[in-house]
Amino acid sequence: MFEIEIDRSFSAAHQLRGYNGDCCKLHGHNYKITVTVRSSELDEIGIALDFKKLKAELDALLAEYDHSNLSELADFQAVNPTSENLARTIYRKISEKMNSGTIRVHRVRVGESDHSAVTYFED
Repeated sequence: MFEIEIDRSFSAAHQLRGYNGDCCKLHGHNYKITVTVRSSELDEIGIALDFKKLKAELDALLAEYDHSNLSELADFQAVNPTSENLARTIYRKISEKMNSGTIRVHRVRVGESDHSAVTYFED
């Protein structure tokens, strides 16, 4: 089994509705996103997945979030834009684009600081 992993980052604001603390106020993070994809096979030249393809798909997805207020986006109207919900949303959206017969998104990690991160995956 091969794991292909990329890191990307973006900056955005959010506020947590119903949170009893400072995070209920509008504030921002420099998010670091790590996507890990698994493949059990290589192509004819020895590549499981071209990094360029994964980077392009993730960059397109993150462009919707970059320099925005996540709390105002459609993806986060029914749920708070927590790191947990952000990780799950990115996981599901990137899976729709990347999953194929041999490629599967394995996990998405969202870091909102150098010391705080959450990872989402599905069994």
